[in-house]
Amino acid sequence: MNSLTQIIKSKEATIGIIGLGYVGLPLAIRFSEVGFKVIGFDIDEHKVNMLNDGKSYIKHISEDVISKMIDQGFLATMDFTTIKDVDAILICVPTPLGVHNEPDLSYVKSTLDLVKSHLREEQLLILESTTYPGTTAEEIVPVIEALGFKVGENFYIGYSPEREDPGNKNFSTQTIPKVVSGHTKNCLEVTTALYDQIVDQTVPVSSTQVAEMTKILENIHRAVNIGLVNELKMVADKMNIDINEVIKAAATKPFGFTAYYPGPGLGGHCIPIDPFYLTWKAKEVGMNTRFIELAGEINTSMPNYVIQKVSESLNSIGKSIKNSRILILGLAYKKNVDDLRESPSLELIDILIDKGAIVNYCDPYFKSIPNTRKYQIELKSKVLNADVLQSMDLVLLATDHDDFDYDLIEKESSLIIDTRGRFEKSEKVIKA
Repeated sequence: MNSLTQIIKSKEATIGIIGLGYVGLPLAIRFSEVGFKVIGFDIDEHKVNMLNDGKSYIKHISEDVISKMIDQGFLATMDFTTIKDVDAILICVPTPLGVHNEPDLSYVKSTLDLVKSHLREEQLLILESTTYPGTTAEEIVPVIEALGFKVGENFYIGYSPEREDPGNKNFSTQTIPKVVSGHTKNCLEVTTALYDQIVDQTVPVSSTQVAEMTKILENIHRAVNIGLVNELKMVADKMNIDINEVIKAAATKPFGFTAYYPGPGLGGHCIPIDPFYLTWKAKEVGMNTRFIELAGEINTSMPNYVIQKVSESLNSIGKSIKNSRILILGLAYKKNVDDLRESPSLELIDILIDKGAIVNYCDPYFKSIPNTRKYQIELKSKVLNADVLQSMDLVLLATDHDDFDYDLIEKESSLIIDTRGRFEKSEKVIKA
């Protein structure tokens, strides 16, 4: 057992978390809970200041939890020179797609640039961000070796993909099994020892490439199956069949079927993006990923399908999209979370505004719409009441938060487009 493994097992190690978002912050909390000193690094001054003041910017993480973490010695900082003071470095930064659906590793590379001059011997560096198979070995290891370190001997590198599911009350950082890997056998030993301290089960695999591929597979599985039910939704609609009723009936089969539900498009950081990491990498080895690409085509087409339903529904009452008052219910990419990443609601709003609609929205988690890399929409959330609903030509349910009063919505709305299967089909409820 090397010295780094020993100080990890004794909880004498200091943990550095780079990127304090939906992945990094839960990790910081968990390491702090079990007794480690944790330093959180981020380039967002607002996040750093909020955490140091004991405040949370993620809805499902309470300020009490942040305060307890601070009492345990947690510090958030923008000073990356203090990387030298930590024993384990976990990189939890975004890995988006470029304009041509190519992997964008700029955040990972810029993080390495920030820390590399402050690294020392007997440190562990782990990438948690989702990426294509080979990233750790091809992009991280060479940078570390160029600094003069011997990976697996005096410096250790691992990969462990995040599996956070914001808003899911059934699973936590502790209870979700953690896939772990290392660049060498010694790297795997140290990486496993670290995560053994905070999760109930680690799942060691033979290489960082296997771990990277594991995460990609998990998200491809969801993307392809959601693409399937989205396509079936459109087919069923032509047959005047409610696909949500079909899925609920099929889900009663106790074996051989897993229920996936359609929606207005794919959202979240992982599922709309990660499959294309493998598509890009597969082309390097002369392979085409037809299932992935087809599912991507279907899923990205869903907002336009919803808009078509909006247009047809308004036409049926003698109106056009232009100048119609439309209320979007739900901004978040899924229900009961304050997460806008890749949310199809933003695209729906953008398209409707472009077509001349008078667009409003209601979401209990967003008083206004923050700017994103793709959208800058200046709207404020409406209070959901009878007057607002009655003033709208059409209500579009995009994200079915449990906080919404669905009885009120159905009673007071003149026309509803339901993309989530929350309402029974009727004269005023159109499934989309």
